[in-house]
Amino acid sequence: MTTNSTSTADPAVSVENVSVSYRTTFEKVPTFRSAVRRLGRGQRVVHLVEALREVSFEVNHGTSIGIIGANGAGKSTLMRAIAGILPPSEGRIEVHGRVSTLLALGVGFNRKLSGRENVVLGGLAAGMTREELNERYEEIADFAELGEFIDMPMQTYSSGMSARLAFSVAVHLNPDILLIDEALSTGDAKFKQKAARKMREVAENAGTMFLVSHAMRSVKRLCNEALWLHKGQLMMQGDPTEVIAAYTKFLEVGEDAFSLEDM
Repeated sequence: MTTNSTSTADPAVSVENVSVSYRTTFEKVPTFRSAVRRLGRGQRVVHLVEALREVSFEVNHGTSIGIIGANGAGKSTLMRAIAGILPPSEGRIEVHGRVSTLLALGVGFNRKLSGRENVVLGGLAAGMTREELNERYEEIADFAELGEFIDMPMQTYSSGMSARLAFSVAVHLNPDILLIDEALSTGDAKFKQKAARKMREVAENAGTMFLVSHAMRSVKRLCNEALWLHKGQLMMQGDPTEVIAAYTKFLEVGEDAFSLEDM
């Protein structure tokens, strides 16, 4: 369950014993003998995926927190749960403030509509009034650097153009909490630098920012706290330099040889 209010006395985000699990099916490749018996058909196997396992932490208002971990660690699942997109199987999440999400570049856009129309739809969906949209539209469009493409269907956009528009909409909604999943992975070097400056500006304006990234330099530069996930479990939360050092050592020595007590 996720609740939304704006009391600064409460943490921006509180995650209590949250687990997320789901079942998926896949076709098991048959052996030659069983394939003959089953006329070549594979066997459908149900697999339980535990994406998050009893994760608990709090993030205070004004914190910029980097979420790190290997592929499959549960980072994106955690972000979607905080955003209210994916309900926890167990546990509770409380979110205090207006959330703006950039969890997958271009998700939520109608690619048959123009960039301009998608800016309007995205702003209205986030709770902005038409007056607020009129005030901020030019700023959003200028930041995205799309030029005349802003009035063309988004299905004509490159991935980089879609990424710039998605990022621009997300950061210009004046969110209390900004959730970004690998937002800087697409785009040229110039735009990445501009995006990083904008993210710092959001954080400095007492906003709370979650940044999922494999780029440790970005986490160190943009975040004042870090959280490390591994196979759905919270391994460590704290100063980015310390958390990244522990994560790096873990990658070097392997899971069996690693102990947080050695750090």
